[in-house]
Amino acid sequence: MTREIILDTETTGLDPAAGHRIVEIGAVELLNHVPTGRTFHVYLNPERDMPKEAEAVHGLSSAFLSDKPLFSAVVDEFLAFIADASLIIHNASFDMAFLNAELGFLRLPSIAPERVIDTLHIARQKHPGSPNSLDALCRRYGIDNSKRSKHGALLDSELLAEVYLELIGGRQTALVLEASMTRRPFAAATAQVSLQRPRPLPPRLTAEERAAHDAFVADLGDQALWKLI
Repeated sequence: MTREIILDTETTGLDPAAGHRIVEIGAVELLNHVPTGRTFHVYLNPERDMPKEAEAVHGLSSAFLSDKPLFSAVVDEFLAFIADASLIIHNASFDMAFLNAELGFLRLPSIAPERVIDTLHIARQKHPGSPNSLDALCRRYGIDNSKRSKHGALLDSELLAEVYLELIGGRQTALVLEASMTRRPFAAATAQVSLQRPRPLPPRLTAEERAAHDAFVADLGDQALWKLI
């Protein structure tokens, strides 16, 4: 069973080396590309001021974050939630720099880059030359992002989960898996009508192709499967 964690963070700025910190973490669990409903979400006190530019992006003020826990208080719960799953992140180098900086402050091991899948990299390969922000990908794939007036780690993770499934072509598979686990009402199952063509479609094989096939089967021997059915 494949376990993946869609993850996003919000921060006080762009560079942990300049003293910026994480203020929000959101994560969504997938099993075999299907959301399980399990999430991780926390706001964090960054122990510093909130620049106006950053607050304009995510709407999180210093006053709002002042009574929130420190990263050190939630790190065990966070690490237990992600466990050894692959981490699916949009523009992963940004989030990973902040997460590993926070872990480093606590003298904890960094998260290995081999565990991380960057959906921005996938999107750039799949749609070269096109906008590949989260909003742009939501528009491309018809994903409703109307609630995203500002950035939010949990909401962005939920949207990214849908985008990720589209990027890997797995949304169809996820729907099939989900449908196979859902019991339909008996009345709905029995009400289905099997439709059949009034006459079969004409064969598309030419006479030469049919003759070549017959010759191929003849060379397979008397025990060939095609001669037993």
